[in-house]
Amino acid sequence: MKFNHPQKAATAHAITDLLAANGVDTHDDLHTWLDHQANRTALRTVKGVGPKSIDYIGNLVGRSHVAVDVHLRAFAADAGVPDLHYEQLRAVYEETAALLGHDKGGLEHAVWRYKSEAA
Repeated sequence: MKFNHPQKAATAHAITDLLAANGVDTHDDLHTWLDHQANRTALRTVKGVGPKSIDYIGNLVGRSHVAVDVHLRAFAADAGVPDLHYEQLRAVYEETAALLGHDKGGLEHAVWRYKSEAA
């Protein structure tokens, strides 16, 4: 992992400490642990962890989430979707995936790759 700022390393350590304190030792443990809103809320108490980080962590362990980042925001802006709060834009992507019959995480990844390669 390449961290460009010491706070990112501190955040990674704090997440690791939180997971260890909660008995989360494996990929499967984390996948299951994220099922509970209280655990997602606990992750939010870590400095530097927001909804995008939690959605991204979920994707890393096989959950299908839309982690709205700069690339997904740019794609939405190009499509004429106004600047929305994180949860609202995530819902737009999730509904779009459902309407198109696609996995929401798959749509997120396709948009991310498209915009990141265009940059």
